[in-house]
Amino acid sequence: QVCKRKCSDVQRCTPCKQPRCAFAAPDGGLENGGGGEAASNSETGHCHLPLCPLPSSSSSSASSSSSPADGCCGLGLHADLPHNTLLSSQVLSHLTVKERCLCASLVCKYWRDLCLDFQFWKQIDLSGLQQVNDDLLVKIASRRQNVTEINISDCRGVHDHGVSSLASHCPGLQKYTAYRCKQLGDISLCALATHCPLLVKVHVGNQDKLTDGALKKLGEHCSELKDIHLGQCYGISDDGIIALARGCPKLQRLYLQENKMVTDQSMRAVAEHCPELQFVGFMGCPVTSQGVIHLTALRNLSVLDLRHISELNNETVMEVVRKCRNLSSLNLCLNWSINDRCVEIIAKEGRSLKELYLVSCKITDHALIAIGQYSSTIETVDAGWCKDITDQGATQIAQSSKSLRYLGLMRCDKVNEETVERLVVQYPHIVFSTVMQDCKRTLERAYQMGWSPNTSNTS
Repeated sequence: QVCKRKCSDVQRCTPCKQPRCAFAAPDGGLENGGGGEAASNSETGHCHLPLCPLPSSSSSSASSSSSPADGCCGLGLHADLPHNTLLSSQVLSHLTVKERCLCASLVCKYWRDLCLDFQFWKQIDLSGLQQVNDDLLVKIASRRQNVTEINISDCRGVHDHGVSSLASHCPGLQKYTAYRCKQLGDISLCALATHCPLLVKVHVGNQDKLTDGALKKLGEHCSELKDIHLGQCYGISDDGIIALARGCPKLQRLYLQENKMVTDQSMRAVAEHCPELQFVGFMGCPVTSQGVIHLTALRNLSVLDLRHISELNNETVMEVVRKCRNLSSLNLCLNWSINDRCVEIIAKEGRSLKELYLVSCKITDHALIAIGQYSSTIETVDAGWCKDITDQGATQIAQSSKSLRYLGLMRCDKVNEETVERLVVQYPHIVFSTVMQDCKRTLERAYQMGWSPNTSNTS
């Protein structure tokens, strides 16, 4: 599209017979050494394309005596540099860093210069690139001091030194993501907290070396922080979470997972000091109902993840649903204490609830029937691995619910596949998830993408 638009002003000329790969020269002959050479090139299947002069500021200030045909390939291109630069920039903006560096920058010098433009180095995604190391981060930091977002997830060659150098040169950094970088520790996160006070997002899940010291630094220097992910950071305890909550009152998203030293004290602190919280996750943390009940103070809470909480009772969950009127997604998977009565209250009281996840909960058909009967907002229900769900529950929720769009029945062994097939036909607006139905959808997508089964007769 770039090339077509750049040549949109090419002067029209009378078509003439010429070899397919030859270009018309301004004098009416053939480029690249005359008609004989071009003809021989066409016969041998080779063509030598003329090189296009690169757009430059000097071309716009050339003398008026130059021919209007002077330009790209001698075809009379009238270059509109600002328009072409803007158009090329828009195209390049849709490419990743890897695509711009290894592909687009090799097209021509003009595109190489565009790929080095500062606007493309504000958000840098280096995730999964094993060749990324500290030296590269130091070079980026020294040359591109306007970086606002960087992702180095799964980059095993990056260490505290490289991240610290980046932080010291990029005070405007706002978003930092480094999942599964187990080699990183407190030094890098403390450097980010000290040098980048504008941080609003920090995702550092699965970093074993992080401790409370780094969180305390974030609480001291990053009062604008809104989104933090600390899942599977096993060195973090209540002291760090409490300091973070006190220093970051604008926090909106907090996700913890399997943090074994985070208890009810942390829940109480975030509920007290972070009133703007909208997303809260404490999956697998040793919290209890006494801590969860503090979340009722969060009036803006919309997403709550309470998977695998060992001491979670039904009364606490029902009270949270009653008080948090903006709750739209509730995840209660892997909680054996959740029963039919709790789900019925959730369906009645959850006026804004759209997603309810109940995988491996102690529920029966009565829970699904209650959802269909009492809720007019729930669109997604996942009851996978609930062994007491039968055909009756699956059928009645599909019949009675006006809002249901997804029903998860994975490994609900008492639900017959014939029943699911019938429901798929009767209620095409609902996606039913079972082993067989998911396999069918996967196969359909493969066919749509051009896959075909092996028709070989060999056994």
